[in-house]
Amino acid sequence: MDHLEYFRKNITASIEVKRALLDSEEIQEKIYAAAEICLHALREGNKIMIAGNGGSAADAQHIAGELVSRFEFNRPGLPAIALTTDTSILTAVGNDYGFEYLFARQLEALGNDGDVFIGISTSGNSPNILASMETAKTRGIRSIALGGDGGRMQTLADICISVPSSHTPRIQESHILIGHMLCGYVEERFFHG
Repeated sequence: MDHLEYFRKNITASIEVKRALLDSEEIQEKIYAAAEICLHALREGNKIMIAGNGGSAADAQHIAGELVSRFEFNRPGLPAIALTTDTSILTAVGNDYGFEYLFARQLEALGNDGDVFIGISTSGNSPNILASMETAKTRGIRSIALGGDGGRMQTLADICISVPSSHTPRIQESHILIGHMLCGYVEERFFHG
């Protein structure tokens, strides 16, 4: 396979997954429901906490950055926290309790009734995301999952937005598209009604 064929193959695969998102009203309705949960929480003075591992950790930080800073236009910051960034907390919890509790422990410390937790896992089975969703239920924190084709996350989250793919890069590409749609919708509705 030559280089152009390789690139075209990957671009086509990405387009096909996004086409599946475009063709699925069910997935779009779940994105809308997730956006409304986030919007309601922010209007009530609550915050959004986001976590994932590896590339999904970067996506968590990306989404939090769009909310705290700006997305489409200048406006006051919206309260969002990526639970993936504080190395002292991450290493303390990982050392003292185990990697599985990295984010659940932060939800215990920082989360309040009415907050929202967005857990990102391409497999839907990341132990620390699953533990966080279980903790969220006990604290009155609504949970939104961004996943792929399967995983236990689908049964634990209040809303699970499942990208119709089992290929990690294609799922991650769609997760950031979904994250951008959530940020854009929330920003527009929060500030412009």
